[in-house]
Amino acid sequence: MFRISRYLQELAQPTPLGPERTPPGPVVIWNLVRRCNLTCKHCYSISADKDFPGELGTDEVFAVMDDLKRFRVPVLILSGGEPLLRPDIYAIAQRAKDMGFYVGLSSNGTLIDEHNIERIAAIGFDYVGVSLDGIAATHDRFRRMDGAFDASLRGIRLCRDRGIKVGIRFTLTQDNAQDLPALLQLMEDERLDKFYLSHLNYAGRGNTNRKHDVVHQATRQAMDLLFDTCWRYQQAGLHKEFVTGNNDADGVYLLFWIRRHFPAMEGHMRAKLAQWGGNSSGVNIANIDNLGNVHPDTFWWNYSLGNVKERPFSEIWPDTSDPLMAGLKASPRAVKGRCGECAYFDICGGNTRVRAYQLTGDPWQEDPACYLDDEEIGVTTPHERLTVTPYVPLRRVAR
Repeated sequence: MFRISRYLQELAQPTPLGPERTPPGPVVIWNLVRRCNLTCKHCYSISADKDFPGELGTDEVFAVMDDLKRFRVPVLILSGGEPLLRPDIYAIAQRAKDMGFYVGLSSNGTLIDEHNIERIAAIGFDYVGVSLDGIAATHDRFRRMDGAFDASLRGIRLCRDRGIKVGIRFTLTQDNAQDLPALLQLMEDERLDKFYLSHLNYAGRGNTNRKHDVVHQATRQAMDLLFDTCWRYQQAGLHKEFVTGNNDADGVYLLFWIRRHFPAMEGHMRAKLAQWGGNSSGVNIANIDNLGNVHPDTFWWNYSLGNVKERPFSEIWPDTSDPLMAGLKASPRAVKGRCGECAYFDICGGNTRVRAYQLTGDPWQEDPACYLDDEEIGVTTPHERLTVTPYVPLRRVAR
């Protein structure tokens, strides 16, 4: 996750370069349920409106939460499927809050209504993220449900009006890139707190639909718009959060943006960005799926590190006997191709490994979604860049 707002705040009000801070434990994104009332084109969990056998029961969830707390996990993001379809979601969320976790809710928003908004507000979620992948018909096409946009916007407004920190989650593809300006305007008009842009990652239905991944030029245009918009808010003294995910080249591209607009700040900002270090899958980001399988992040559902029903998360996560985890936790990571030669590897850390894995079967190959040119990143060795190929399923975890 790349926090644009944090770095533009640093640009506006520079601070000394302090010691690198290591989180006490990983942020855990927890897919508590796979059932969903929507069947979105880019869904990494391939959710559907049916029950999936073998999901963790309430007592099992509580036992895992106890282990996560002992392991010093600071943040739980409760996700799905659609987490509001899980009958015990309020009990789970309340217990997480009582235990001192930062608790987020990741929802499609369509089930947030007048009947449950008071229960949601009473939990005290630290953040509620609602997915909007375009305006009106564009969103409905992505979500494969007529009226999904209106229902999600209603849920967003209910959260906002109850004083809940709420924001938009948007997955960028070539089919909806044209709606980004309107979504940013919607954020302003609706007085929302946060905008999260997710680059398409090749997992689940997002893998089968990867031919719709946004072309590199459109990605750059989208990032320029985010940077410009965030800076405008910064200059106006308005606190809005802008975050991106699943393409750590965003940190390098921000440095290029700074070079164009604030060249005197480039050296300072590069040092700050290098402290961030880019991709943290398998290190500071973790995922537990609905069956209890542990993954390096939410897009590695085809690769399980172990199951919390059989072994505590606190034992699974630091275990580097698994070759993927050993590679992800290595510093620096032994990446290949353009990523291995990149002059800005210290900033992005080799970007997102799952895309390389999905295309080649080798998680250490270059990330095909890096939208920076060879000349920009100092690569001089001729490379035939990886390109998006027809979907071929690789190794799967039994589900």
